[in-house]
Amino acid sequence: MEDIKELLETKQYTTLRQRLTELNDVDIAAVMEDLSDEDILKVFRILPKSTAADVFSYLEVEHQQMIITSLSEKDAANIINNMMADDATDLFEEMPANIVKKLLANVDPEARRDINHLLRYPEDSAGSIMTVEYVDLKESLTVREALDRIRKVGVDSETINICYVLDAGRQLVGTAALRYLLLSDPDAIIGDIMNDNVISVNTLMDQEAVARQFQKYDFTSMPVVDNENRLVGIITVDDIMDILVEETTEDIEMMAAILPNDKPYMRTGVFETWKKRIPWLLLLMVSATFTGSIISKFEDALSACVVLTSFIPMLMDTGGNAGGQASVTIIRGLSLEEIAFKDIFKVIWKEIRVAVCCGLTLAVCNFAKLLLFDRVTLAVAAVVCLTLMAAVLIAKIVGCVLPMVAKKIGFDPAVMASPFITTIVDALSLIIYFRIATLILHI
Repeated sequence: MEDIKELLETKQYTTLRQRLTELNDVDIAAVMEDLSDEDILKVFRILPKSTAADVFSYLEVEHQQMIITSLSEKDAANIINNMMADDATDLFEEMPANIVKKLLANVDPEARRDINHLLRYPEDSAGSIMTVEYVDLKESLTVREALDRIRKVGVDSETINICYVLDAGRQLVGTAALRYLLLSDPDAIIGDIMNDNVISVNTLMDQEAVARQFQKYDFTSMPVVDNENRLVGIITVDDIMDILVEETTEDIEMMAAILPNDKPYMRTGVFETWKKRIPWLLLLMVSATFTGSIISKFEDALSACVVLTSFIPMLMDTGGNAGGQASVTIIRGLSLEEIAFKDIFKVIWKEIRVAVCCGLTLAVCNFAKLLLFDRVTLAVAAVVCLTLMAAVLIAKIVGCVLPMVAKKIGFDPAVMASPFITTIVDALSLIIYFRIATLILHI
């Protein structure tokens, strides 16, 4: 990295070009990401044209946009023509419509058709992430003819490990692995040796569901078909890796009460970060005022037994933590389709038993602490420990039910994660705390 910066600063462009050609395309992109925009353009123009397009596809979208808008129309079109259609589509989806229109007007007709084809699918669907560069074979071909076709079209395909067999109506009828073709009799008919047990996904399937299919079947690529079972593209495992990172990041942000953001942290401005965080903070702040209202309502009880106040943070934190544990477990189960809404009563029953075990353990340990170290009365210790058990029970139930209900009505269950559940559990725990205190302490 440092030697490349030094070569740039000393303007040793011939040596720099030689140094870059020794690196992998991904590594060149990683080096460019740490340079200024001006130096990125210099490096990009130094690269051989055959390498530049491959490196371009590995850059962040922001840098891709900067490069494309800095190039001449001819050079920009050349880059687009040499990109995989799905990568070009990802770039265009992030660019202003007027620039996209201008770029599409200069690319090859075939590339334009493929990109337009992908752009019309809904965002985050299988159709929007698939590539149209694949090897298709007719079932009437011989193995020899199939290998000839692979040699002809394989160089421009995303992968040639799996070829897709189509009938006369372009319906997907089977697959043929390249290694089996190489080992088969050259005169064998593709339709006789193909695998006709085909697993495919529909163009409108959500990308997260597609990722689960890859995980289930351990595929490196999967065909995408329309409603008539016609092959329209394929999805490869490298795209699935990007989807998993994207979906995981989105869930983590939502579980932390942050609106999802697809930009890297260091490239997100302060104002944009504020916009993503403040809506939930405002909502949670307003909802937390109910907690204050509950405490105000029981001011007389607190004044009669001031020691109760010191245990409020512990009870609220424990309830929130218990609810958070349940919600994270259920959200993960829903995401992996290990559980469904029809299992809600089984889930509740399990969480009740877990809550009883956890609550009893916490209550016994806390009871000993209250008597031995805090030196409170037996009645106060009973109030705190009974509330602790009730808080854990309620938290576990709320933590498992809310994500499942959210999923059922069409919301992302990650929305019902720790911050939201904690606010609800805090309010319920306080109400229970003061009711139990009133009954036992007669205050």
